[in-house]
Amino acid sequence: MSKTVNFTGAVDRDLLKRAKVIAAKSDTSVNALFNAQLRYLVETFESADEGRNANYGTLLAFSLGRLGTDAALRALGLDNDEDLFLLMVQARLPMPHLPEAETAGMVKALHALGS
Repeated sequence: MSKTVNFTGAVDRDLLKRAKVIAAKSDTSVNALFNAQLRYLVETFESADEGRNANYGTLLAFSLGRLGTDAALRALGLDNDEDLFLLMVQARLPMPHLPEAETAGMVKALHALGS
């Protein structure tokens, strides 16, 4: 039997509000929702890792914005964005945010337009 521990984390206020609505509609708690999703993420990653399959790690890096679209396509041997996004759905991972460097470049370009 595993022991539970408390930890401190930060979450977007709007996201937490939406999670509370889902929890209430599902007659459960935000904690239970969080634990279920975290358990799925960890167990899926560990299973892929044990099988020496780097694809889930690649998808996770893409989801977290640490890997760009082109790099993810190459790493997964895919030809198009649609296949990549279908894999993201199958892996139950959220769609990615742009990598920080790409976002910073876009911000810089926008500032340059205003100058």
